[in-house]
Amino acid sequence: MSLGTRLYTLLWGVPVGTDRYGNRYFRGKRLLHNRERRWVLYNGAPEASKVPPEWHGWLHGSPVPPPTGNEPHRPWQKEHEPNLTGTSLAYRPPGHVLEGGQRAKASGDYEPWVPN
Repeated sequence: MSLGTRLYTLLWGVPVGTDRYGNRYFRGKRLLHNRERRWVLYNGAPEASKVPPEWHGWLHGSPVPPPTGNEPHRPWQKEHEPNLTGTSLAYRPPGHVLEGGQRAKASGDYEPWVPN
């Protein structure tokens, strides 16, 4: 978090809640252009994919109140996972350059035209 964000949060931020990952959520004390300003201070490196779905909606202006942590867990819901793109844990399908670059032949493979 930058010094400016920390200072703005101290002066104008009203704490709203914390998620299970330690991210802290705030709203502004006053309206800016007739809209409430909402933001998050990340626990650790600032990465937008660290925001769980229940808080994502609130951050983007949803009129519902902020999550309380007592929301029911549905059987079809998966646990939140951060974006792993660019890390060693990122998904690489068979044939990816970093996985050997070779994949098995498929029936729909492209065959280029070769002039006679």
